[in-house]
Amino acid sequence: MSSNVPATPSAMTPQDWWATAIIDMKPGMIRYRGYAAEELIGRVGFAEMVYLLTRGELPDPAAAKLLEAALVAAVDHGPQAPSIAAARMAITCGVGINNAMASAINMLGDVHGGAGEQCVTLYNAIAARMGSGPVNQARLAQAVSAEIKALAEAGTRHVPGFGHRFHPRDPRAPRLLALVEAAAVGGAVSGRFAAIGRTIEAQLAAEKGRAIPMNIDGATGVVFAELGFAPALCRGLFVLSRSVGALAHAFEEMQSGERNKGPIPRHLIWTYTGAPARKLAGA
Repeated sequence: MSSNVPATPSAMTPQDWWATAIIDMKPGMIRYRGYAAEELIGRVGFAEMVYLLTRGELPDPAAAKLLEAALVAAVDHGPQAPSIAAARMAITCGVGINNAMASAINMLGDVHGGAGEQCVTLYNAIAARMGSGPVNQARLAQAVSAEIKALAEAGTRHVPGFGHRFHPRDPRAPRLLALVEAAAVGGAVSGRFAAIGRTIEAQLAAEKGRAIPMNIDGATGVVFAELGFAPALCRGLFVLSRSVGALAHAFEEMQSGERNKGPIPRHLIWTYTGAPARKLAGA
């Protein structure tokens, strides 16, 4: 009689220890999700490969175009972003470019880099409250209100994906939304999450009495949610995108010849807030 209970580690063969559905490889053969590597090379773009490896199937062209647009949109936001600053400082310490990139990636946590994942979680919760079927604006508004209230009750001060400390209106978001809505007209995506994002934006403006526009995390979150990516994958997708900026900045800083470049210019000294100068007894 067959059983669905997984084998215990002691009962596994060495081949089953790292069993995977992602890649099949033998001498002279490499297949990704069943496709021969040599057939994919030159025929499939990088965004399509990301989709294939993470989702199991190749996307249709319109979905691939949306995913690529989201990855392009988030590649960099300047040296004031902690992740990029970390990459630049790391490279001046004599580490390799991979170490500098890893330093950047390791900065991408819940506060800096995690909003996309949080945003897709929010969008999915709102979609679940709405139920299936065509978007009903009244039901959508109720679902948005309920989830925003739930965030506030949980102590979340900022709705993930909305507002920006630097941009009054993030210039990347409208372009991504326009691409999503065009894809929805063509039937490539539902447009459901674009509607959710726009409704959140409208309700926040009404509640706060001022615009709190969607930012890059909210806009890429719309793309990722429309394409059906799990929230945890969305942080990884942001990491893939921002790695390009980390690579470029680390390499640029490598050319400067600077050594041990810290967070502020050397002629500036930080503000000291400790005890005043004092004498050690007996010294």
